[in-house]
Amino acid sequence: MSQTLDAKPAEQQISGANAAVRQRFAFDDTQDLKDARRGFLGTAEESVIRDRDGRAVWDLDAYGFLGKDCPDTANPSLWRQSRLCSDHGLFEVAEGIYQVRGFDLSNMTIVEGDRGILVIDTLLCAETAAAALALYRSHRGDRPVSAVLYTHSHADHFGGVRGVVTDAEVAGGVPVFAPHGFLEHAVSENVYAGTAMSRRAAYMYGAALPKGGRGQVGAGLGQTTSTGAVGLIPPTVDITHTGQTETVDGVRMVFQLTPGTEAPAEMNIHFPDRAALCMAENATHNLHNLLTLRGAEVRDPRVWARYLTEAIDLFAGSSDVAFASHHWPTFGREHVIEFLSEQRDLYAYLHDQTLRMLNQGLTGLEIAEQMRLPPALERAWHTHGYYGSVSHNTKAVYQRYLGWFDGNPAHLWEHPPVESAQRYVEFMGGADEVLRRARRSFEDGDFRWVAQVVDHVVFADPGNAEARTLQADALEQLGYGSENGTWRNFFLMGAHELRHGSVGTPTVTASPDVVAALSLDQLFDALAIRVDGPRSWDADITVRWNLTDGEQHTQRLHNGVLTHVTGTGPAAADPDIEVTLAESDLRAVLLGTVGPADLAGRDTVKISGDPGRLTELLGHLGTADPDFAIVTP
Repeated sequence: MSQTLDAKPAEQQISGANAAVRQRFAFDDTQDLKDARRGFLGTAEESVIRDRDGRAVWDLDAYGFLGKDCPDTANPSLWRQSRLCSDHGLFEVAEGIYQVRGFDLSNMTIVEGDRGILVIDTLLCAETAAAALALYRSHRGDRPVSAVLYTHSHADHFGGVRGVVTDAEVAGGVPVFAPHGFLEHAVSENVYAGTAMSRRAAYMYGAALPKGGRGQVGAGLGQTTSTGAVGLIPPTVDITHTGQTETVDGVRMVFQLTPGTEAPAEMNIHFPDRAALCMAENATHNLHNLLTLRGAEVRDPRVWARYLTEAIDLFAGSSDVAFASHHWPTFGREHVIEFLSEQRDLYAYLHDQTLRMLNQGLTGLEIAEQMRLPPALERAWHTHGYYGSVSHNTKAVYQRYLGWFDGNPAHLWEHPPVESAQRYVEFMGGADEVLRRARRSFEDGDFRWVAQVVDHVVFADPGNAEARTLQADALEQLGYGSENGTWRNFFLMGAHELRHGSVGTPTVTASPDVVAALSLDQLFDALAIRVDGPRSWDADITVRWNLTDGEQHTQRLHNGVLTHVTGTGPAAADPDIEVTLAESDLRAVLLGTVGPADLAGRDTVKISGDPGRLTELLGHLGTADPDFAIVTP
């Protein structure tokens, strides 16, 4: 489906604003187009990538419509970016370095060694990764995988690993490189708040939206996320410091650790013998997120800028090409230095100017409205807010330093959304009056205000069909005018769900592989997050796990908190039940794949005390909702 049947045309105010974008920026600059198509070798013959059941997880031709002129229902700048991102195939980046682009949200980079290949980042799912590797081999021969490298801890850079290498191959000596702290952050991010993140990612990437001029046109960083099997093979080689040098299959690599930038664990890679620099996701052809709209830890633009300066000092002077795990490369040493310097200045400016204004007393919302980039940065296409935005990134900087509270005591103890909405609507004269005035604002082109005010009616009365329709119409117009791909997707997804109901969560990154990679400490923490606190206020249950290797773990549910203590020190209460078992059995119980009754029946398990107490403890755990409401209460 290329178009939503009920999507409406652009209002005059939006079509006019989009037309003005063409006059504002240098659309006749074709350097990005040349760089994006440089080294093209070919693409896959079969356009649809399917899983083992025949379900489509990626369609290479889904964005063919971008080859046409931009309609007035899309921002021309975003259309340009999406057209560049949608180019798919195998590209030669430098001698012996290739990229498969357009097969997922991210890129796969392949570096040829003496005998085999090094695979840098494995896309989001096994199916797209296998298809990308097959495309490379169809042009360059069936070379074995000599090593896998994860540049950072986001799922679209490790999730497809099982389409590239097997557990047996890794056990047999194929190394998997990752920056220090990778595994901890990769699994915790996708488990602790994974349900909420994945649900919100459905809005951010718009994977469930129809593709087309009135639907999803891309996400700025890439087109969208694939929907296949997400896996994880833990790394076997830790990169622990900048300057660390490793040689695999004759390929020499020098690493730069960049923790706290685009990911909590991230690294750049220099190939001195190829004069090539992999910038991971630290320098891409857009303004990136300081706080991604799906939710994550706030990133630090100050250290991000400093690591970009360090990368320039360490590597740029000896790099003829810089490439990243998204978008297309930058060629030529002068261009590489200019590109990295402008990216550095971009994050530094947002950081420093947000701090300047917040110290003058401006709030995050006020700073976001006032922030403007210097003209030289605004003119550079790669600084545009296709994925992150100046607006929500400045709010992220504010949040990093001052938190959610803007200092106004009137905002300290506001009513929650539904209660506030009911009071607002009553104060404004009732739903009919609010909608009458909102329709006038819609006619005036003030769609931002319509969305803000009609949201109150929807939350006060979610069954009000007139309010839902008007809210959907306003969000749709805001989407049509957005240069930012993720803002467009959020607006259009809101309109879609108001009209049709929830789409759920198309891509779940907390896959069995990711969950299995949790350390025991992380697994105990993950259970504590699931405790239904109010229902557990009066519970007092202690379980001691004695592992057959001698390690002891004690869990106590008390005051609605499930604490975990290693060993039997003063913090470990006397147990109601003790269970002696192997770590694999403990993991099975904690993950819920083995129940207490089944556990008691195993010959390798010894239980003393009241088995019912374990059942009682597990009964206090709730389950997350991957289909929670977003644009309705």
